[in-house]
Amino acid sequence: MRSVINISLPEDKAKIIKNRAKKAGFASVSGYVRSLLALDEELVSPEELLEMSRQAEKEYKSGKLVKVKSLASLLKSA
Repeated sequence: MRSVINISLPEDKAKIIKNRAKKAGFASVSGYVRSLLALDEELVSPEELLEMSRQAEKEYKSGKLVKVKSLASLLKSA
C-alpha cells in the first residue's frame, strides 16, 4: 500500500530537486526521493560508527588486523 506525503519547499529547493531527478533519469520526483530514502537506510548511524571504531581499536591493540580496500568493504567485514 502507498501513502501520499506532501512537503513544502522553497521554490529554489524544489527546482533543484526537479533538476536532479531529471538529470539522474528518474521519471518523477517521487522516484528520486524513494532512491534517496533507500540510500539513507543503508547509512551507518554515528553511534554504530563509533562502536565499530572502538571495536577496531580493541582488535588493533590485540594484534588483529584486517586489510580492506574501501570503507564499504570495511563495513561488510564488521
